[in-house]
Amino acid sequence: MDGERVYAYYPGCSLHATAKEYDLSARAVCSALGVELREVPDWNCCGASSAHARDHLLGVALAARNLALVEEMGMREVAVPCAACYNRLAVAGRELQDDGSLAAEVREMLGRPLEGSAKARALLDVVVRDVGAERIRDAVKRPLEGLKVACYYGCLLVRPPRALGTEERVEDPQSLDELVRALGGEPVEWPHKTECCGAGLSLARTDVVRTLSANILKMARDCGAGCVVCACPLCMTNLDMRQAESLKAAGEDFSMPVLYFTELMGLAMGLPGAGRWLKMHFVDASAVTRREAAAVRQEEPC
Repeated sequence: MDGERVYAYYPGCSLHATAKEYDLSARAVCSALGVELREVPDWNCCGASSAHARDHLLGVALAARNLALVEEMGMREVAVPCAACYNRLAVAGRELQDDGSLAAEVREMLGRPLEGSAKARALLDVVVRDVGAERIRDAVKRPLEGLKVACYYGCLLVRPPRALGTEERVEDPQSLDELVRALGGEPVEWPHKTECCGAGLSLARTDVVRTLSANILKMARDCGAGCVVCACPLCMTNLDMRQAESLKAAGEDFSMPVLYFTELMGLAMGLPGAGRWLKMHFVDASAVTRREAAAVRQEEPC
């Protein structure tokens, strides 16, 4: 990547609240890599996990308004860090392209122009595909040597593939794995990369969430990971905030640090403030900072 790249930036509700560390680390990492993020002015909630499940038209319109604002910025691509927000914006964009009558109805609801020219992209994709592994490796000051990482994509970052237009292998995505290698770490082989954590049921069925989250965390441990890295605030809520109760309900007694991929990048790049981001977590992640994860379990790969 030559020079500085500029993207519209849609933080979404979580990154201005419960996932503040994701927002801080995303901005810091992108700035260090020569990527300028311009926050979409007057953005609104994308409707993830609530509106789109209750009213299809409302769900599309909420996401479409943000895409219209990106167009008004004169930009073609919007980087979206939250996997759920990315999914909603990308799916809505595809639906508007495929259904002319729906697009016309949404334009009338919004009362503003909507050409359909703005494309939502996952921030992870921007970092891995546009910045590239070579530039990331050059920015690393503290390689994550000895750190075994369970790369957790969740169910919204790569599905549905046609709507998202993703280049990932849906059942075995690789972008996070490539990033971890560029940072000097070792992505573990494990079967739960794209398992659902139950984010859509976080309030309605916490019993289901506990079971799904515990299964993910146990598999990461059993496959030798010293931490889990993700790209979704909803996944982080279940795997980090609910970790203690989920593991207790499953009869387990261990802890597994969970980090956003941008936090892991910040640590490897030696960015100031990286340690403070981890203090915002519920599960102690200091072992990752001290590289204690180098002494992970010596078990056979799953």
